[in-house]
Amino acid sequence: MERTNWTDIEFILQGLSEYPRAEKLLFAMCLLMYLVILLGNSTLIILTLLDSHLHTPMYFFLCHLSFLDIWYTSSFIPSMLIHFLSEKKTISFIRCVVQMSVSYTMGSTECVLLAVMAYDRSIAICNPLRYPIIINKALCIQMAAVSWGLGFLNSLTETILAVQLPFCGKNLINHFVCEILAFVKLACTDISLNEITIMLGNVIFLFVPLLLICISYIFILSTVLRINSAEGRKKAFSTCSAHIMVVTVFYGTILFMYMKPKSKDATFDKLIALFYGVVTPMLNPIIYSLRNTEVHGAMRKLTARLVLEERMRNLHL
Repeated sequence: MERTNWTDIEFILQGLSEYPRAEKLLFAMCLLMYLVILLGNSTLIILTLLDSHLHTPMYFFLCHLSFLDIWYTSSFIPSMLIHFLSEKKTISFIRCVVQMSVSYTMGSTECVLLAVMAYDRSIAICNPLRYPIIINKALCIQMAAVSWGLGFLNSLTETILAVQLPFCGKNLINHFVCEILAFVKLACTDISLNEITIMLGNVIFLFVPLLLICISYIFILSTVLRINSAEGRKKAFSTCSAHIMVVTVFYGTILFMYMKPKSKDATFDKLIALFYGVVTPMLNPIIYSLRNTEVHGAMRKLTARLVLEERMRNLHL
């Protein structure tokens, strides 16, 4: 078969083309959730930067998580929204590769970052007196840099292997976005190496961080159970409850995607993938803001500051 130069043509993203009414509904839902993602994560970043009480390791990593979620969703949601309303659901080769690479980088980085945040919580609860010494500013920067670096290297490896594949004219991607496995399946050659590297990447970046998270919480649980007072146990658990919820939503969705029986109808699989890509980043700022007195206090101070500045401006006028 004749090989095609993919830099000269476009991919067709099938999405839910056979259900145009469903696409209109998904457009409204995804637009609303994207606005919540931008507003919620941006607010957390701004509050952390402006409020000195939030200049702690936990909120430092939370800033990275919020920044990551903004970039992750911005890599595919705007183009996906356009495709929901248009008949021509095409994407150029370069845009497809960039979208695939960015989303893969952010997904891999988030897995490592969640493990880092679990380690931070375990030190805070198990060794509170030495916590400021162990989790210092330099270590926080190093752990964040390692998270981003590993995520970038994983994405770079997978992307380079994918774009070097020969293709023979098939350009229909059965997904909402340029997903790497759907991309490599268009190749007209053996993709065993790509499938193996993707599987290894999933094991390393999904299950190794999950194992580290479980180990961290085993130490946390053993420490909390040794606390005599119920109030002390409640306070200790409250410091990591938000992280537990985020990890549960993140890994719960991923494990459901990988472990459920293969559906004959690809529509359900695509909707589950969409849930993972859109709903999870939306829930992260909501979970960390819910019943969080530090975030609520920072929000009240910022609101009071803005009101005061507005009054001073009006007085000068």
